[in-house]
Amino acid sequence: MNVDLSIWLTLGAVIAFLIVLDFVTVSRKPHDVMFKEAVFWSIFYIAIAVAFGVWVTREFGSTFGTEYFAAYLVEKSLSVDNLFVFVIILTQFAVPSKFHQRILMIGVLLALVMRGVFIAIGAAALESFAFTFVIFGAILIWTGVKLYQHWDEDPDTDDNRMVRLVRRVMPVTDEFHEEKLFIKKAGKRYATPMFLVIIAIASTDLLFALDSIPATFGVTSEPFLVFSANAFALLGLRALYFLLKGLLDKLIYLSLGLAFILIFIGIKLVMIYFHELYEWVPKISTNFSLIVIASILVIATVASLLKSKKDPTAKAHAGRLTDSHDDSRS
Repeated sequence: MNVDLSIWLTLGAVIAFLIVLDFVTVSRKPHDVMFKEAVFWSIFYIAIAVAFGVWVTREFGSTFGTEYFAAYLVEKSLSVDNLFVFVIILTQFAVPSKFHQRILMIGVLLALVMRGVFIAIGAAALESFAFTFVIFGAILIWTGVKLYQHWDEDPDTDDNRMVRLVRRVMPVTDEFHEEKLFIKKAGKRYATPMFLVIIAIASTDLLFALDSIPATFGVTSEPFLVFSANAFALLGLRALYFLLKGLLDKLIYLSLGLAFILIFIGIKLVMIYFHELYEWVPKISTNFSLIVIASILVIATVASLLKSKKDPTAKAHAGRLTDSHDDSRS
């Protein structure tokens, strides 16, 4: 896939414009986001992502178009799991709902930066060291297995190493002071709970980047498609949070479905490497990958809704994908 610098710059300009648009929206007086507003922005960002995929298909062919949509679907599904953790963080820190938009915006920006760095590193590693496919595959299989083992559990922000470190090195106030990260009391500097929330969100973004980038490279090896799929999936994350906030508890089996998706993509990456060495090893096509990923998501969603209807007390969990005490991260 030959992508000119001008196309990269245009993509960067579009993403920058959308970030500024989001920032302007969030910078208005803090307010609770209503359902109608969340629907509008969710449709807006999904429409842009789909339009970009159509352009990729027309400009570079159906193969790359399919790879983009597969990568976008993977990232969007992982983003929903990311939202579970965001909900837990915002709830455990008792963040006032009017500040949720600003925190989510910061989380999206941090995620974009971190994933941009990991994409560059991952692309360089795959280009110069073919065994990276096996390393990425092993990471995804290991993460998928651990998520499968702990899919019905939630991470605890008290276990977050970065949050514990902040609490050890500086005093923290018990109450929020609007959106301030630090305040001074009697000449002494204090961190606010808002600062701890940002630290928890940032560490979550880092861990999700470590998992999602290999997953995206599992469906396309093109850095341009990996970055664009990640960017467009993340840009709609804030609106998706407010749209799904009341429905997240009903997606009971989503984490379980994501575990199978990560394992499947991990196996595919390992097979890509061995296919180059031994022709008898089959190579999983992008079309088949898209069908498998979409099928798992549909099955997980339908099963979740049926379970929720049968047992109204059943509740979804984020899984232990980002738990700092999980031995998959030790």
